[in-house]
Amino acid sequence: MSENISEKRINSLVPPHEMEKAFGFIRKMRALNEKRALETGTDLKAHVLTFGCQQNEADSEKLAGMARSMGYEITSEPERADLILVNTCAVREHAEQKALSIIGQFKHLKNKKSTLMIGVCGCMVTQKHRSEEIRRSYPYVDFIFGTSSLHRMPQLLYEKTVKGKRLFAPDEDEYLVAEGLNIERASDYRAWVSIMYGCNNFCSYCIVPYVRGRERSRRMEDIVTEVEELAEKGYKDITLLGQNVNSYAKGMEYDFADLLDRLAKIEGDFKLRFMTSHPKDASRKLIDTMAKHDKIAKHFHLPLQSGSDAMLKAMNRHYDKAQYLDTVRYIREKMPDIAITTDIIVGFPGETEQDFKDTLDMLREVRYDMIFSFIYSPRKGTPASEMEQIDEKVKGERFSRLLEVQNQISLEKNLPFVGKTVSVLCDGVSKNNDALLSGRTEGNKIVFFEGDATDEGKYLNIKIDRAEAFALYGEKIK
Repeated sequence: MSENISEKRINSLVPPHEMEKAFGFIRKMRALNEKRALETGTDLKAHVLTFGCQQNEADSEKLAGMARSMGYEITSEPERADLILVNTCAVREHAEQKALSIIGQFKHLKNKKSTLMIGVCGCMVTQKHRSEEIRRSYPYVDFIFGTSSLHRMPQLLYEKTVKGKRLFAPDEDEYLVAEGLNIERASDYRAWVSIMYGCNNFCSYCIVPYVRGRERSRRMEDIVTEVEELAEKGYKDITLLGQNVNSYAKGMEYDFADLLDRLAKIEGDFKLRFMTSHPKDASRKLIDTMAKHDKIAKHFHLPLQSGSDAMLKAMNRHYDKAQYLDTVRYIREKMPDIAITTDIIVGFPGETEQDFKDTLDMLREVRYDMIFSFIYSPRKGTPASEMEQIDEKVKGERFSRLLEVQNQISLEKNLPFVGKTVSVLCDGVSKNNDALLSGRTEGNKIVFFEGDATDEGKYLNIKIDRAEAFALYGEKIK
């Protein structure tokens, strides 16, 4: 390992004195809140609202952890909160508009409770035009901060509380990794573990490199410690997160496969997952490591985006259809029963009917267990937003055809499970049908079944008696 790589790795961490400063503001806010609670006779509460991806969910758990450390109880009801933190997404325009709409609805809460503090963070506010919009049009928002400034939240809150002036803290030029923040996990059996941040790929449609910065990886020893603690606490499902987990520690003396190999040797009854992968970095070493360890879930999310080489080039994806298929073949050679899922973009600028048919052909050839499909949405500041756009009606028609093809494939992939018994990690009462429980298999397939509240967080054996395109249904085996 060269000296410059080592130095870069060390410098990717927020310096210890800066972290101690953050912890100092946590203590100061806790003292203020304890005094206020004594005066009012009520405990202060914080509400954290999250939009977007699993990385945002992991960030929100850190925000909630800091809020807890400052003396706030966490509440799911914003109307009861003394502190509201909105963690935003910028991947699609719809996500931004939804966040702005809800932030707008908080105005009446501020009118009712003048001491309410509202902070907005995440990818959306890292964009200059959005931060300026909030500054101008949402005067009741007290402070904003960017994606790499989570550790600065207690300082912003304290200074706003003491001085009363609105504060805006865009990310620094150098994106750093903050270690040691408390985490308020949303679940006591499923956990997110961020292993890296940012992205270097610059896909032409994607805003992530502009709002989350360049790639920087956490130290392996810090990740191992976190996963060991989760295993000791009995967590059953641990997902490693990164914009491109496959490029973890690129240029270092170890890589993502080495990290997985090390984590899979930790004692405990749990499964390891990871997302999201980039096909160009899905190495045979990684696939061999997955095949070697039972602790690594046999599920691979491998975003394709398009089945057309012309579209892949326009998207700046750095692989072609043949390379992608070669990776899929090797995955299935090593793990024949693995579940493979993907992302598909419909209606990317310049997509012809033949380009779209190439994508449908890829669905039929790979036969994904499930796809996450999106109609292309221009993102301001990305190269694709400046390309000639496709008619919305054409996008919608293609999207419907895509779903029709994949729904049939997903059903065909699920039908062989009928009559079989599968292990399912129960997530409790279904959000869509409160008469049933739901859970997920190792391959991340949703399963519905009857049971009781005590089943949540447990591995259960479920005999499948019915299959649909999006889910399996079965009976709990006692």
